Amino acid sequence: MVDEPVRVLTPDQAWDLLGGAELGRIALSVNGRPDIFPVNFHATDGRIVLRSGEGTKLSELAVNPRVAFEADGHTDAGGWSVVAKGTARILVSLHEIEAADQLPLRPWIATMKYNYVEIAVDSITARRFEFGPEPERYPV
Repeated sequence: MVDEPVRVLTPDQAWDLLGGAELGRIALSVNGRPDIFPVNFHATDGRIVLRSGEGTKLSELAVNPRVAFEADGHTDAGGWSVVAKGTARILVSLHEIEAADQLPLRPWIATMKYNYVEIAVDSITARRFEFGPEPERYPV
């Protein structure tokens, strides 16, 4: 039996996990209607950068830039999950776009994604999980 099946990680550990991941989800909300989108991303220096084509994500970010971002991973033995919250903005200056072009961030599917979105993270949490059988009974 696993003594501590869920372990809370430090912010530094959360960033380390994000730095090794490529696929996550961005959660947006406009007029009380939440949306969530899978995205590939690059995380470094307290920010998360992703690319997007024209459409719903960019429209919703223009209305409400506050977002949540989640990424996770797993093996046969366990997994992890990171949740970051912050403010997103579409990069517009030539200098920022040129710098983003240098990141190891390429579209995974054959679509045009000319827009870079940067999430300035103001809170980040992470947990690591050890998989195991369900306990037979809970302590009283």
